[in-house]
Amino acid sequence: MILSARINTYGQDLLRRHGERVHKIALDAGFTCPNRDGTKGRGGCSFCNNISFSPDADTRLGLAAQIAKARRAIARRTRARKFIAYFQAYTNTYAKVEALEALYLEALKEPDMVGLAVGTRPDCVSSEVLDLLDRYRDQGLEVWLELGLQSSFDKTLERVNRGHTFAEYRTTALAARQRGIAVCTHLIVGLPGETEEHCHATLDAVLETGVDGLKLHPLHIVKHTLLAHQWRKGEYAPLSREGYIAMAANLIERTPENIVYHRVTATASRDVLLAPAWCAEKWSLLNGIEIKLRKRGARQGTRAGTPFVNEELNHVA
Repeated sequence: MILSARINTYGQDLLRRHGERVHKIALDAGFTCPNRDGTKGRGGCSFCNNISFSPDADTRLGLAAQIAKARRAIARRTRARKFIAYFQAYTNTYAKVEALEALYLEALKEPDMVGLAVGTRPDCVSSEVLDLLDRYRDQGLEVWLELGLQSSFDKTLERVNRGHTFAEYRTTALAARQRGIAVCTHLIVGLPGETEEHCHATLDAVLETGVDGLKLHPLHIVKHTLLAHQWRKGEYAPLSREGYIAMAANLIERTPENIVYHRVTATASRDVLLAPAWCAEKWSLLNGIEIKLRKRGARQGTRAGTPFVNEELNHVA
């Protein structure tokens, strides 16, 4: 499997631009979320148990210790010598700018750090935060603002208790890109009440706003979430493995080839995953997406700019 032969992957994009492997180090800086602390809500999004999204980060360790631990693991796997500090867990712009600057600088001062990626919500990015990220970009650092959108449909966002709107996403994405800050948008496939048509409409809305990178996630059900309760009551049924692979391939084909795919699937560890079981099988999913595209003779951008058509009706899978 050579996924990068059919998709503009983040790893290959970094390799082209830096001339060597660059590895992201996921960090947990102890942030919370306005959708958990009562500012906007309690309990968070219906699908969110953050352990499932950032299993390797350990808030019990300081940032330097987390980075050292990750370096040791990376040395055994890829031997990368350049790194990007990825503030991943919860809402990593949800603090005063002075506190954010101290945390970001603590990570960036580590040897061979060439950039910063900040995961956050669209409603928690002030102009002061964007100015701070822009200063790092001006210093020649790789800077990505990762925005968790999930869907462009406000009814869906309300249904899963996101606590923000698409308009807030659009405002933040436009403001970031006007400064030259690269934006990576997270999208979830298989949200309650949504069909594949919703996913393509969301992709179109994100592309129209302007974006530099994308992450696709299949919705999976993990312990200690409202979605788990809904699933047990029969109120939500997850996608099949084959359904996700086909939908991901369709979205990738309609994505312009210049946009970088940071991720085309997401998995959860078996100790927190309830369903579907295939969401614990990262490489099987990646292989499945590559095979689907290869059988079609397709790649990213093949159908960019065209209306969505269900390709399963036109291709023999």
